[in-house]
Amino acid sequence: MSVLIRPKLTALTLAIAAALTLSACGGPTKDASGPAAKERFNTGPDQNRYSAPKVASIAAEVPAAIRSRGTLEIGNSKGSTAPLTFFATDNKTLIGVETDMAYAIASVFGLKAHYNPVSFEQVFVGLDSGKYDVGVTNITVTELRKQKYDMATYRKDAQAFEAKKGATWRVTGPEDVAGRTIAVPTGTSEEKALLDWSAQNVKAGRKPVNVKYYQDESACYLALQSGQIDAYLHPNPEAQYHARTSGQTQVVGDIIGAGKNLEGLIAATTKKDNGLGKPLNDAINYLIKTGVYGKILARWDLTSDAVSTSRLNPPGLPIEKK
Repeated sequence: MSVLIRPKLTALTLAIAAALTLSACGGPTKDASGPAAKERFNTGPDQNRYSAPKVASIAAEVPAAIRSRGTLEIGNSKGSTAPLTFFATDNKTLIGVETDMAYAIASVFGLKAHYNPVSFEQVFVGLDSGKYDVGVTNITVTELRKQKYDMATYRKDAQAFEAKKGATWRVTGPEDVAGRTIAVPTGTSEEKALLDWSAQNVKAGRKPVNVKYYQDESACYLALQSGQIDAYLHPNPEAQYHARTSGQTQVVGDIIGAGKNLEGLIAATTKKDNGLGKPLNDAINYLIKTGVYGKILARWDLTSDAVSTSRLNPPGLPIEKK
């Protein structure tokens, strides 16, 4: 694990970091190293990650300072958020779909991926200071972030409803959660999406959603198994992974983006106009074209979150109106 040397933070920097954190798909950490996880996924330190040969034309686009250094400095959220970014069974090797994606991108550049596990907000601080070249850590594209960063997309930002195993109901729209009791992590984009759906239900004359909050995820899952809640809305990768490894739950639906006309997307994020945005976009599209990208998502059972092409700075989730 790299040691983070924290820069002095101004009030403005902290305020921006806090605002940028809202649309992150977060929530409490979870244990990702149980027996079931070991059976279905490789959670050991020997990952044998997928890579691609260096592509000279794309590597030449990378800023000279990064090329001469020989490493691509990656900002990653630390913790145990499986299967996004979490520690292997040795408790020191960083693994997950995000680390795999960063590794493959670096290989196209002919560089070594160097991971820097820090708190989510510190990823942005590191990007601002130039300490990190790119954040590959489940960062949602938003219009606010695009003001400061270039963003090359690589995955859909889906939020999933996880219900008790055997549930026969499905979620395809706001009407399907009217009157139901749904848990959600506070202060997240999942919470905002659920509250928006609840408001739509009330406006349409349907019952609102009974929104529940729990201090930790264990309590939430206990409530789910006991029937106190109907579902838990949180990031799709986490929901799919938990359903597969626990055998006690299933995903019954999802929310993607902000309304029918705006798809939520996850992007490799770099400081605006630093010269790395286009090569990131080109590298991801190369990985998609060659099939390496698909293998990475399949490895973590996330093919449903795949995109057909990487886009640079597409429309993002709107800025909140006050």
